Amino acid sequence: MNTKQEIKIAVDAIVFGYNDKSLNVLLIKQKFGLEKNNWVLPGGFVHNNENLEQAVLRELKEETGILPNYIEQLYTFGNVVRDKRYRVVSVSYMCLINPKKFDIIPDTDALEVSWFDIQNLPKLGYDHNQIIDFAIERLRSKIKYMPIGLELLEKKFPFSDLENLYTTILDKNIDRRNFRKKFLNFNLLIETKEYLFQNVGRPALLYKFDTKVYKQLLNEGFYFDFKFT
Repeated sequence: MNTKQEIKIAVDAIVFGYNDKSLNVLLIKQKFGLEKNNWVLPGGFVHNNENLEQAVLRELKEETGILPNYIEQLYTFGNVVRDKRYRVVSVSYMCLINPKKFDIIPDTDALEVSWFDIQNLPKLGYDHNQIIDFAIERLRSKIKYMPIGLELLEKKFPFSDLENLYTTILDKNIDRRNFRKKFLNFNLLIETKEYLFQNVGRPALLYKFDTKVYKQLLNEGFYFDFKFT
């Protein structure tokens, strides 16, 4: 029996950003190869001298110019025919960033790079629409028991931004009074005594996330139930 393997290992990055009450994903228009001129996820093949996370961070920096606030391994996609050229197994990573903190710059394999609202995605190359769908469900699930959504906001934010973030990611209305009461009861937010002045209405008090308290509660085995619907 022939046991020789000819499998290439790739990484793909699903980078989420939040802006103006929309959840967006970062895509590149491929410059070369099978999906030339088509939109795909940032990513590429793993080099022999790097681990998987090093590979995905390198590809992101090379193709888009960004470095994510948060990164976690998502899933491995290995359909035999996902790439028509050769057998490719892709390890995907979910990343979160604040888009206002970065200038996105296409380079190497990227002809263009742009943010797309998850509600209005183009047809992507390979199986990348499927990968994004998987990542969206992971994010929706995870923000119900971990406050990772805060990685998408400014360090100081009005509480309304946090409410809108959860509403947008979950794609459903939440009980805002219950949300506020429950979130503040976790004692994870610090009042900064600073305010956001807007054109209409009263100035909004700004909060910031208390990382120290969060880590302490995690070490004590505290369970965060962020189900506000």
